[in-house]
Amino acid sequence: MFKQSEKAKKDLNKKVENDSTKKPIEVSSTAVDGSNFSRDTLTSSKSKNTIIGEKISIEGNIRSEENLTIEGFMKGNVKIEKHSFGVGSKGRFEGEIRANNVLISGLLHGKVNATGKVEITKNADFYGAIKADSIAIEEGAFFKGEIELGRDPHKKDDSFGKQMKETGHREKQVSSLPSVEAVKEN
Repeated sequence: MFKQSEKAKKDLNKKVENDSTKKPIEVSSTAVDGSNFSRDTLTSSKSKNTIIGEKISIEGNIRSEENLTIEGFMKGNVKIEKHSFGVGSKGRFEGEIRANNVLISGLLHGKVNATGKVEITKNADFYGAIKADSIAIEEGAFFKGEIELGRDPHKKDDSFGKQMKETGHREKQVSSLPSVEAVKEN
């Protein structure tokens, strides 16, 4: 088994620290919480961002607790459900994505499952299926696939009824309606 010396570990950590201070590659996208998705989230200094560079290829799966942008090539699955995922303008991704928000500026071939918004920019190429609460496709983008938007039709949304009860409103029940004949007579 290869054993790394303490000096090599320190040098590697120093290099990683130096590389992480470089300005992130400009991507396009925002809001980790899904409330205001725009093109700034993946490059925002307020949230942690990981960028897979142009000259890096990855084959495998990634789970992350921070935003992730692919500028290189990745084949596999990504699961970052509480954060944002991006395929940069030079990025290529093949696989399945589970994220809060997704921004596609490069090539994506696969499935996207977003609890927030999916945005496809004008220079992007998308092949596959998207399931999200909302989607934006810029003019000029290439899209070939399926889209499923909005809430799950199997989940019952009774928020209106709950809101009415919480504010003290009572539902009125109609005990009987006049018959058609009674309406005609009047």
